[in-house]
Amino acid sequence: MGILKPPCWAVLLVAGGCAVGPDYHKPEAPVPPTWQPSVPWHEAAPDDAALKGDWWRLFQDDTLTPLVERALAGNQNLHVAAARLDQARAQVTVAGSDRYPSVGASAAAARSKTSANRPRSQDSVPNQSAVQNNFVLGSTVNYEVDLFGRVRREIEGARASAQQAEADYENTRLVLTAQLVTDYFALRELDAEIAVVRRSLVLQQDALKFIAARHELGFATGLDLAQQQALLDSSATQAELLDNQRSQYEHAIATLVGTPAPSFALSAAPSHVTLPAIPVGLPSDLLQRRPDVASAERSMAAANARIGVAKAAYYPNILLGSSPGMVNAGWQSNALTTLFDAPSRLWSVGLSATQTLFDAGKTRAAVRIANAEYTAAVASYRQTVLSAMEEAENGITGLASLGRAVTQADAGVTSAQTAFDIATVRYKGGVDTYLEMITAQQVLLGNQRQAAQVRGQQFATGVYLVKALGGGWDERSRGLARGH
Repeated sequence: MGILKPPCWAVLLVAGGCAVGPDYHKPEAPVPPTWQPSVPWHEAAPDDAALKGDWWRLFQDDTLTPLVERALAGNQNLHVAAARLDQARAQVTVAGSDRYPSVGASAAAARSKTSANRPRSQDSVPNQSAVQNNFVLGSTVNYEVDLFGRVRREIEGARASAQQAEADYENTRLVLTAQLVTDYFALRELDAEIAVVRRSLVLQQDALKFIAARHELGFATGLDLAQQQALLDSSATQAELLDNQRSQYEHAIATLVGTPAPSFALSAAPSHVTLPAIPVGLPSDLLQRRPDVASAERSMAAANARIGVAKAAYYPNILLGSSPGMVNAGWQSNALTTLFDAPSRLWSVGLSATQTLFDAGKTRAAVRIANAEYTAAVASYRQTVLSAMEEAENGITGLASLGRAVTQADAGVTSAQTAFDIATVRYKGGVDTYLEMITAQQVLLGNQRQAAQVRGQQFATGVYLVKALGGGWDERSRGLARGH
């Protein structure tokens, strides 16, 4: 090989100013300009620097907020995500350390005897056997010249991975809080249903006593008495089933807050919380708010950087420093007393370059793998955006529909209560048969439970929408939702 001419060195130095592999550019994602339904939502004002907020405080529930705080402090899945975030941040430091020289210290002491029968270096000079000491003290300095940007791409990828881990942590936090709030309102919805059934049990027990008294007087038939007893038994069965469902939600909440299920209990309480208005914003806001979208985008950036790392294997690896097993600067002597004398000083410096000439297609395959990984990351990112749009659209349309359903369900309860009151009076006055009264009672019970269930679905959908939009609101944002 001939010596490189100065123009060639100049080309290498210019190449050292940029890293091999493609520079990262965020790909386009399919984002519509507006949401489909025409509902009176006010556009939100997302804060790019704060993906999440204490959005659960919007519900102003004095029992819910401490539960969420306990979950954020004690949930084990969140601890796992936090540990992985620490690990990813430390990996940035590991990758960044390659930008600087590696400095070490070495010391050695040996006593050896040479053989008199070893091969001669000169035929005219006979070998002598000698016993001598060898003391070495010094430092080693090695530095990889990142001429083709391998180290820079490694750092770029590590930073993107750390940002991805941060987004994953935020997503774990969002999923945790959304699941907890959903389970909490599901439990409160069951509390409302249980209260309805138990009130019905009291009414049905009073009705059973009334019918039993009428039966003894001959004013009620045995059929009336049997039907009322069957209705009472059915309501008692429903109460037991609802209690079992409530226990399961209670146990789920215990696990989320990091408490053993047998040690956790939530007393039944009526919920007077009203669903707050949720600022929706534009579809493009999801690309800023949702941590899973941010994680998928950072995954693309990391995959893009790994293409550069793979391509850097095509170029020489240049190392500035000492030869293996040698020190850059130090002292060497056969006696400790003269180790630090001037004649004992030594130093060495060198530049080495290694280039793979044949690897049976390994480097080329590694580049193809990196390119395929990036292609998959792009597709995953776009799919994540599509799923985010679907979830947000489902939440918006569902919440609008359930708002109307709640109004209709409340009107149904009012009408059923009026019908039951009239039927009861008419039955006691002997105008109507027992069938009319029991039918009205069953309709009332069904409507009351349906109203509780619809309101529970409304809260569940509201939490689902908050999660779909990426969270990030607090009580100060309520004014945004009331803007129109």
